[in-house]
Amino acid sequence: MTHSRSITVEEFESEALPHLKHLYQTAAHVIGDRTEAEDLVQQTYLQAWKAFDRFQPGTNCRAWLFRILFNVIRHHRRGWFSRRVLVDCDFFEDVLPGENPVPDTLTDEDILFALDRVPQSFREVLLLVDVQEFSYKEAAETLGIPIGTVMSRVSRGRDLLRNQLVKNNSSVVVQSTTVEATREAQRDSASPALLQS
Repeated sequence: MTHSRSITVEEFESEALPHLKHLYQTAAHVIGDRTEAEDLVQQTYLQAWKAFDRFQPGTNCRAWLFRILFNVIRHHRRGWFSRRVLVDCDFFEDVLPGENPVPDTLTDEDILFALDRVPQSFREVLLLVDVQEFSYKEAAETLGIPIGTVMSRVSRGRDLLRNQLVKNNSSVVVQSTTVEATREAQRDSASPALLQS
């Protein structure tokens, strides 16, 4: 069993702050934006402070901080690339199919019907997080699964629910169109008969 050691601000500052300049320079070179680099270094120090009780004194603090920095940068880039590509490039609007919109007029029955068709493992987390407004941590503890699994299932579950709502709406539209077409055909075929009588 490991025990977390108590740490002081002075201890953290003496170990971590001497590397601030090098972390910032590296982040600025990797990202290419000084303001974003400042934010990333700040996030790095925040994460380092939160985990400093697990840092082993006498080991390489600089290497430890750089590992954290590059994890922060990787996380930042995942978000940056997804926003940048979809926002800046009109080309993709013409090439990639858009997401089908969820209908504006949904009843509680429509949502419950679609939710019942989502697999149970995803439905459970959607009910806890989106309906009961549990935090991810609370949902993880309640279901006895890791928080990362909860986050993944919420994301995937929302996609599945959205697709089910779109699918259900399109089948209703197809059914109503078919019913309307059948009625029109019946009217058209009935009209000549009525005229002849």
